Amino acid sequence: MTRRILVTGGAGFVGSHLVAALLERGDDVTVFDDLSTGHRAAVLPGARLIVGDLADAAALDAALAPGGWHAVFHFAALSLVGDSMRQPMHYLRTNIGNGLALIDACVRHGVPRFVLSSTAALFGSAGAGAIDESAAIDPGSPYGESKAALERALLWADRIHGLRSAALRYFNAAGADPAGRLGEDHRPESHLVPLVIDAALGRRAEMSIFGTDYPTPDGTCVRDYVHVTDLAQAHLCALAQLNHSSVTYNLGNGAGTSVLEVIRAVERVGGRKVPVAIAPRRPGDPAFLVAASGRIRREAGWNPEYGAIDAIVASAWAWREAHPLGYAG
Repeated sequence: MTRRILVTGGAGFVGSHLVAALLERGDDVTVFDDLSTGHRAAVLPGARLIVGDLADAAALDAALAPGGWHAVFHFAALSLVGDSMRQPMHYLRTNIGNGLALIDACVRHGVPRFVLSSTAALFGSAGAGAIDESAAIDPGSPYGESKAALERALLWADRIHGLRSAALRYFNAAGADPAGRLGEDHRPESHLVPLVIDAALGRRAEMSIFGTDYPTPDGTCVRDYVHVTDLAQAHLCALAQLNHSSVTYNLGNGAGTSVLEVIRAVERVGGRKVPVAIAPRRPGDPAFLVAASGRIRREAGWNPEYGAIDAIVASAWAWREAHPLGYAG
């Protein structure tokens, strides 16, 4: 059965990989993206692209007007923790306002299922253990706060309007499409793995390590890296669960990798030394964020294929090396 799916932010990093997975299983996919951070070339053939802004109510209504939707996936958002610490009201106003407008439009147009790209930034002070879905919500940044607000809004949309939803709390998306069609291309780049690869390839002078005095084994921040293709599959698993009830899942590999360990992985995969520089800590960066993702594995059958950090780095390296100008090339 062909399902009609709308993906906001589907021209971005994670969204484009989800669109690829939807197309591969035969869904009818529409991407709604303002292309402020996404790329037209990241929307694979077979998907329809509507260039629009979620703040434009008329454009959003026009996109949803055809009806018959199976689900909406919501990726479009401002997403830089550090930037949100500098522009808190901008992040809260944009992410919460646009998200609420989309949820409201879905209710009005009879959309039955909604999948939210949420974040591990909900757990700003979670400590040094693997974080499951019962952990206290304590955002350490306005970015995390904006996602927490949308999770609460979806709870009420379900209770009052019957809009079933999945809140998927990503830890660190990384890697690239194994087939080489898609990869990571932010302007400017902000994610660790591509930044380290660029330093190894000589495309940047050095890799800055923000803080080496955290309470972790090597003093650098520890994160849970999950391959973006595995992340896309998790969305499909979560969508299937919405036939029964709303769900909340933490998405990660369950294993922490420090900044220094990522650097070493890049050096192993690429066979090149990474020049580094030590910089002060960044506001809003927790020392340790690792997911306990047992719930989605048990309930929805999610089984990540690319769990090892070297496998994640290898796919990212292949994309980065083949596309020195990103999608512009």
